[in-house]
Amino acid sequence: MDLGLNGRTALVTGASKGIGLATARILAAEGVNVTLVARTESELVDAAASVEGPGTATPFPADLSREAERLRLAQSVGPVDILINNAGAIPGGNLLEFDDARLKDVWELKLFGYISLCRQYYAMMKEAGHGVIVNIIGAAAEALDFEYIMGSTANAGLCAFTRTLGSQSFRDGIRVVAINPGPVETGRLETLMRKKAADRTGSADNWEQLKAPLPFARAASPEEIGAMAAMLASDRSAYTSGTVVTIDGGIASQSRSF
Repeated sequence: MDLGLNGRTALVTGASKGIGLATARILAAEGVNVTLVARTESELVDAAASVEGPGTATPFPADLSREAERLRLAQSVGPVDILINNAGAIPGGNLLEFDDARLKDVWELKLFGYISLCRQYYAMMKEAGHGVIVNIIGAAAEALDFEYIMGSTANAGLCAFTRTLGSQSFRDGIRVVAINPGPVETGRLETLMRKKAADRTGSADNWEQLKAPLPFARAASPEEIGAMAAMLASDRSAYTSGTVVTIDGGIASQSRSF
């Protein structure tokens, strides 16, 4: 399906691997000129080189856990048609595993980073009279997890932020949407599952056993999430705003019993 995105511009954060890179590849294949943003320059340059057109791929190294870097990014890249917020991996852990300093540190990149870039790019999109923001958040906002309490809390906040901003953004010609991915086959999933396996079984090496109960006995692929991001960013979804799309195989909808 031609999404009608040819010639548009996009900025994708967390784009050196996983969902971000998959999204950048799909957008570029649709003819979008994409700026890829991530912290590690060498990985980012390699990632950009792996993206095939007709759209272009330009690497922009930046540490988005710092507000000065977020401002530098927005000022350097300038206006885009599409912003894909994807950077940030909140670590697992229960309430007692976080002190105040660590809590602020882990929320700086994803929670405050998303809000900051939305603020910078919303202003530019408002001036242009059009634009789409896609926040890739996480299904822990809905399938609440005691052992991922800071992730569930931040994600739920970002879902509320997206719905609130997107409920009125049409007045400025802008759409704001989000995706809540469930388990996705990435290095981050392995890290989280290794911790859970160590806590539950005593060995992190048992982490792959935790995939067996997942829907379809697998995690989602990054490309499945990236394809939805591209669809939501396109005019095929022109009446979609203030919405969070959950892609988790049905996990958040499962009933729980004790």
